[in-house]
Amino acid sequence: MNHKLKNKIIESLEDLKAVNPVVIDVKKVSTFTDYMVIASGTSNRHITAISEKVIESLKENKISGVKVEGQLGDDWLLVDAGDVIVHLMSSDARDFYDLESLWDPDL
Repeated sequence: MNHKLKNKIIESLEDLKAVNPVVIDVKKVSTFTDYMVIASGTSNRHITAISEKVIESLKENKISGVKVEGQLGDDWLLVDAGDVIVHLMSSDARDFYDLESLWDPDL
């Protein structure tokens, strides 16, 4: 299921032109999720629209228990779908926090 879930999320990100989506398999280093998806938006509104599309897609596919953090924030929004966690960030926040290097040094 988590592979299908990851693919549905990537499809949603592509539909709304998320910038540079990256999927990191963290099964070997994490007990709380299997995949992390990191993508950027071009503005706060774009990040919000992307998150809404992801959440809508998850609901259409009967994925329950989805949690969202950072909806009132400016540059980082997190969608927790259990087996997949989606980080939607401004390009500045993405550069600053550099989650790709933190979770996968090969990136």
